[in-house]
Amino acid sequence: MPEFDKFASDYKEVLDASVALSGESGEYFAQVKARYVATIIPKDFDGKLLDYGCGVGTLSHCLQALLPKAHLNGFDVSAESITMINCNLASRGLFTNDSAKLGAGYNVIILSNVLHHIAPPDRSSTIQELKARLCGDGLLIVFEHNPINPLTRWVVRNSPLDENAILLYRGEVLTLLSSIEMSVLRISYLLFFPHVLSSMRFLEDYLQWCPLGAQYAVVARQGRC
Repeated sequence: MPEFDKFASDYKEVLDASVALSGESGEYFAQVKARYVATIIPKDFDGKLLDYGCGVGTLSHCLQALLPKAHLNGFDVSAESITMINCNLASRGLFTNDSAKLGAGYNVIILSNVLHHIAPPDRSSTIQELKARLCGDGLLIVFEHNPINPLTRWVVRNSPLDENAILLYRGEVLTLLSSIEMSVLRISYLLFFPHVLSSMRFLEDYLQWCPLGAQYAVVARQGRC
């Protein structure tokens, strides 16, 4: 049984409990990442977008709201999680646990906190597979927990969702992308302030260079610059 099948029915509650120390819900973190994607992709984007490791569709739901014209697909190894995706969202695209149905030609593929659940020896082949699904100038956007942030490490250590997680430093993601000849366009750090300091969140866009954010994002394009 895939690891996340057992969490599918109450995934939101388990995630919310895991991030409770931040004072926010799991959906808040998805909204931040969706807004980040929307700074890279124009609002009228009507290409193909794949949420790889979509779970119960939390990020996909946020992406749909910000990029309503996108042809949004989702994949997750957990069949139970796919069945929990909102019917309205699921009807707008292909959401599946069968990778053979995904096809290729994606303009954007997003891995949101996925790689740390993949065994290190298998990460390279996963990235290589996703590159093969991109169109000629397609983008790969990777979000990961930031091991440098002590609060992030505490959350991961105490979350049942991350029981088998092995975190990646930014350098490992860059090495994986370089090994398959993808050009890194942008590296950003996200999520600096918990809810109690939410009045300071207007600063977060100016702090994306600072390696202390709770998560980081790497944006890469096919080919070398």
